[in-house]
Amino acid sequence: MKILVVGGGGREHAIIWKLKQSRNHDIYCAPGNGGISELAACVPIKPTDIEAVAAYAKRERFDLVIVAPDDPLYMGLVDKLQSAGIRAFGPTAQAARIEGSKVYAKYLMKKYGIPTAEYEVFDDFAKAAAYVKGCPMPVVVKADGLALGKGVVICETVDSALSALKEIMLDKMFGEAGNRVVIEEYLEGPEVSVLAFCDGKTILPMQSAQDHKRAYDGDKGPNTGGMGTFSPSLKYTDEVRNAAEETIIRRTVDALNAEGVLYKGVIFFGMMLTKDGPKLLEYNARFGDPEAQVVLPRLKNDLLEVVEAVLNGTLDRITLEWDDNVAVCVVMASGGYPGKYTKGVPISGLNNVREAVVFHAGTAVKDGAYVTDGGRVLGVTALGTDIQDARKKAYAGVNEIFFEGAHYRTDIGLK
Repeated sequence: MKILVVGGGGREHAIIWKLKQSRNHDIYCAPGNGGISELAACVPIKPTDIEAVAAYAKRERFDLVIVAPDDPLYMGLVDKLQSAGIRAFGPTAQAARIEGSKVYAKYLMKKYGIPTAEYEVFDDFAKAAAYVKGCPMPVVVKADGLALGKGVVICETVDSALSALKEIMLDKMFGEAGNRVVIEEYLEGPEVSVLAFCDGKTILPMQSAQDHKRAYDGDKGPNTGGMGTFSPSLKYTDEVRNAAEETIIRRTVDALNAEGVLYKGVIFFGMMLTKDGPKLLEYNARFGDPEAQVVLPRLKNDLLEVVEAVLNGTLDRITLEWDDNVAVCVVMASGGYPGKYTKGVPISGLNNVREAVVFHAGTAVKDGAYVTDGGRVLGVTALGTDIQDARKKAYAGVNEIFFEGAHYRTDIGLK
């Protein structure tokens, strides 16, 4: 089968790696990255260039296009491909609103009784500022739109909340995504991510994962796109899972159907396991990154068969099967990330990694060698009999790799 995967990060590398495990598909990637180029033909088209991607897909007669990142989904790439008669995996722009607008997502949660934090929405800075001055701290400030996974700020004090509001609403740190903000109560408890395949009526949750969003050890520093993750979460017990599936996961599908939204693709549920039960923090309308790098290696099924079932509306005939091993992914980032960082730094030692898979997130090939080309550069994933075994193998892989300024957390999987 001739497949185009849209995107160029660690998530896309993991998707292509998984597709290649079961069959030798003819895979292309737009734009891809250095590591992906070993498995697929990379074409220099930006995922957000909707017209160019659709034209290329039509010209090259792809059997399937998998749209992985958030921006092109919310911009309507799947709609564009479908209108051109091309089979595309991923939600339509209407369905992707659950991630593209946090205001819409909170509206959906509130209307259909999906447990979540209390919140208020503001499009005026002065009113938002006045509101936080009367709030008990901490609070969470969220940009309404897409912000590369960085539009959520946990504010410990009124001053930090005011600073976050200024950066988002006035300084436009995230552009138009900050025209509106959601200010919500701070929830306490372990945070768990659950990805699920959905064909519009049936939803199949995958194994749980636990992300590490903050830049530094001990969950310190600014939020990032994710510094590492592990799967499964020991906190996501059978009892918690049953509650989450009943009150959050399946209720979401019912809510979307009630709103007249046909959702086909992957839904990411970011949940907080509070003393009052699981509560929903946010949706993503696609595979998480780096969650995909620990969930997909544990999936025993042929990924393409599951994707086909989603598109055909036959997901009820699929039973997901999982490797019992634990997976740990450690992200190696450029020095300075999530702030300013340098690109083009040579990477060495990749061939020395023995017991882990290295997913490339921000790499390129220059003069036949790998160099850094992004903030998050690599995701080193290992499977083990338990969390300690997987951690040992993942960090052994990390220790074999070198690039100047490399930054990574040393506590992935400890919490």
